[in-house]
Amino acid sequence: MKMFTTRCLLLAAHLFSLLAFVQPSTALDNGLTLTPPMGWNSWNKFGCNVSEDLIKSMADGMVSSGMKDAGYQYVVIDDCWQVSRDPDGNIVPDAQHFPSGMKALGDYIHSKGLKFGIYSDAGEKTCAGRPGSMGHEYQDALMYAKWGVDYLKYDWCHTGKRNAEEAYATMRDALKASGRPVVFSMCEWGTAKPWLWAAGTGNLWRTTGDISDHWEGKKKWPDGGCCSLGMLDILDLQVGLEAFSGPGHWNDPDMLEVGNGGMTTSEYRAHFSLWCLLDAPLIAGNDLRSMAPEIKDILTNKEVIAINQDELGRQASRVWKEGTLEIWAKHMKDGSRSVLLLNRGASEAEITAPWTALGYPDHLSASVRDLWAHKDLGKFTAKFSAKVPSHDVVVFTIKP
Repeated sequence: MKMFTTRCLLLAAHLFSLLAFVQPSTALDNGLTLTPPMGWNSWNKFGCNVSEDLIKSMADGMVSSGMKDAGYQYVVIDDCWQVSRDPDGNIVPDAQHFPSGMKALGDYIHSKGLKFGIYSDAGEKTCAGRPGSMGHEYQDALMYAKWGVDYLKYDWCHTGKRNAEEAYATMRDALKASGRPVVFSMCEWGTAKPWLWAAGTGNLWRTTGDISDHWEGKKKWPDGGCCSLGMLDILDLQVGLEAFSGPGHWNDPDMLEVGNGGMTTSEYRAHFSLWCLLDAPLIAGNDLRSMAPEIKDILTNKEVIAINQDELGRQASRVWKEGTLEIWAKHMKDGSRSVLLLNRGASEAEITAPWTALGYPDHLSASVRDLWAHKDLGKFTAKFSAKVPSHDVVVFTIKP
């Protein structure tokens, strides 16, 4: 009788969680990103220093490093690949840095079993001052399709008084009219609260300003403008956005900084783990040709990546916070929970995750597995506790 009661309670809790998790609107109907996209983007490490040789070497590195085997697919060229428009208004790539042309580069990426991504902007100019797509949306989308583009990151610089909903809907329609399925990544920085309206417009939308490669705190741009955000600052801005994310349409807290040198290995492990529980797109931004073993281990941890790629697509919530200590929990398709213990503080601390905070009854017996130690820890009842080092996480699964 006790086992029957436990099963009933678990079923009721699971059904309640599904009913409570109501999507705000229908996802973009292009059949893509049923789980968060995984890939690499040039901006965080290389900025405008992009070239055909660099992108080819990154595609090679994605395969040889084991990143492709871990699930990464998209190789995305960010800003500065384009220089002008021809007399007919067609976008012109930088022939000096991309001498073979974008179609040939896309073919090379596809030959590696990967997918090709590119960048543009909803304004007259891109953020780096190159030609934007405003007024050329359909023309550009047709060109991207001709080149074999699979992913478009669409920025929001030099847009003037343009309406974000209109601008992004125009490019969405242009991509659809091109006849080629293209992941549509909306980089509007969250200023127009795209989570409220963009589920049917883009596959992912930025929820914040740009990330920078440090643990916490705002940093001014080199030109004196304000500001890029630390990893934890961006994390805090995700609280309350859980219900707007799901299969085909994802909250995007910006790309990964793992391996770029501004944080410790522990902080990078926390960064990656948090992004996995947040169902964030996993877009690496480091040099894939020269990864330290510990960075490779972070980016290719298949057990942690499996949390991000769970088919339920239920973004984690912060279920407990006290001072510098936090618990984040994510419901999984099989009824289990993925749980992250975060220590923002300056010294090691013990954190206890009670079953009741996770939607389980106290008397439940459940198996716990540590996903960074790759170790089964045994069965526990009512709660699980772990010591968490400073600026680090413990990530585990709880399976009844």
